[in-house]
Formats: sequence, C-alpha cells, structure tokens
Amino acid sequence: MKVLKNPKNTAQAVMLAEADAIRQAVDLLDDQFVAVVQTILTATGRVVVSGVGKSALIGQKIVATLNSTGTPALFMHAADAIHGDLGMLQANDVALILSKSGNTAEIKVLVPLLRRITVPLVAMVSDRDSYLARQSDYILHAYCACEADPLDLAPTTSTTVALALGDALAVALLEARDFTRSDFARYHPGGSLGKKLYLKVADIFPHNQCPRVSPETAVKEVIFSISANRLGATAVVDADNKLRGIITDGDIRRMAYEHDSFLDLHARDVMTPAPVCVPPDEFAVSALQIMQERNITQLIVAEGETVVGFVHLHDLLREGLV
Repeated sequence: MKVLKNPKNTAQAVMLAEADAIRQAVDLLDDQFVAVVQTILTATGRVVVSGVGKSALIGQKIVATLNSTGTPALFMHAADAIHGDLGMLQANDVALILSKSGNTAEIKVLVPLLRRITVPLVAMVSDRDSYLARQSDYILHAYCACEADPLDLAPTTSTTVALALGDALAVALLEARDFTRSDFARYHPGGSLGKKLYLKVADIFPHNQCPRVSPETAVKEVIFSISANRLGATAVVDADNKLRGIITDGDIRRMAYEHDSFLDLHARDVMTPAPVCVPPDEFAVSALQIMQERNITQLIVAEGETVVGFVHLHDLLREGLV
C-alpha cells in the first residue's frame, strides 16, 4: 500500500480548493437566486429535490435542511422518478434538480416529464450551457472548475459548492418566513438540541426539594437543611415566603473560616442577600448559562419574590444540556 508522504498537506489543499470554490460561487449569486426564493415562497406546494449519484445525496441533505427550517420539501431520485415516483410531484410544487454537468442520461429523461407537469424548474448546475440549464426556469449556478482530487473525477468540490448553495437557499427562505427559535423547536423536539430550544425551568424544578429557612434559623439547623436536601443550598425566606437570601455549602465553609464558633449565629448572619434567581418560564439552557457565568451549581426558582423551588446543575446534566 502506498503511503502518503504528507497527508496533512493533501488535506489542506483539498479544503482550500473547496473553500475557494465556495467563494467563487458567492460572486456568481445573482437575481436568479432572488427569483428562486420568491418562487418557493409563493408556491403552495413543496420543494421537490432530485438528482442522481452524489448529487442525490446532497439533495437529500438539502431536503432535510429545508424541512427543518420551515420550507416543506421531499426528495425524488431522478432514476426512480421515471418508474413511478414522479407521482409524488404536484402541480403546485417547485422542482429543484441538482447536477454538476446537467447532461446526465437520467436528467435528460426526467426534465421533459417535469415540463409536462408545468412546475417551476430550478437547476442547481455547474454548466450554465448544459441541457438541464437550458430547459430550466431558473439557474442556481453551483460552478466548479475542477474537483479537489488529483484525477479531477471524484465529486468533492462540486458537491461542497452545491451543499453550501443549498444551505444559503434554506437560510434565505428561513429569514423571509420570519422563522423563529420557537418554530425551530417544533421541528426539533428530540435530543439535546431540541431540549435547548424548548425545555424550561418549570419542567425541571418540581422534581427537587425546596429547602427553606427563616432569617432567625440557627446555623446548625441551616446545615441540617442543606445536607438533607442534597442541593448544596437552602433559601432564606421571611414569614410570607419572600426571598431574603441564600446559604450555600460555600457560605458554610466561609463561616467556618471566619468564626471560631457558630453556636450564636443565625441564617441572616451567613446568608448571601439578593441572590440571582430564575423564573419558572425561563429556558433551562439560560439557567445553565447563568450557572456557568457565575460559577455556581444551583439557582433559586422564584416568581417575583416568592420562592417556588431550586434547579441544580445536575438536573441540566441529566437532561443532556451540558
């Protein structure tokens, strides 16, 4: 087996070649791109993406990105289209065909069939003089002078440019639709990404104890309260359950360094007044950010001045937010 003398140099050359191709594609963006965005926005159907080979794989990724950002889309393999899958295409759809050359046999068979359905036809193609480009209503110019491999054969640069252009299309549509984080969360309810977008403090804190002591509580009882509830802290509240402070493990340690005896000390003597809190409707990921910024492991959950619970760093770890 031949061993490359310096594979790092090869990797750098490939990545730089693909980056240069994307930069060149940026300069080729024109009013056709704007027209495609407008056409998709006004269409009442889906974006039906098609292609063969590596273009088909890139097309499937573009479909996934469109669907997750508010633009309904589906994938139709160009070869399967002429064997029945063409039935998934409706008159109110927009067809997006990916092909580097624009002259493959499957594309030449598919395009006339699409024309009979009279859907808007968008070509994402490198060669603007190709059969596909000439037959299309709009052209997204995914120009690729050469592939990144030394043989100029393997789809590398061309697929990268098409992928980037597909992302650009999806994001332009996202912005045009005023797609929000809440919209995104509806399509991504699973995994850590989904939880970051929808999980709120109110979904977590009811599972924890809510240790509370009064300002007059003896420090010995404060320590018992912190230890019993395993949250590393207790809230200090008045008779109306209004927050007056917090006492953490760290406060107890500092007290031990500063006082020879704590028999005469009370919660008010060691508490941290006006602690940072989060409301129940705050996103859990925001609570995590506060903990990280302040280097703390728990937060009091409060509605106004009323303490309702605690959220701990371990809760967020269990939810996969870290």
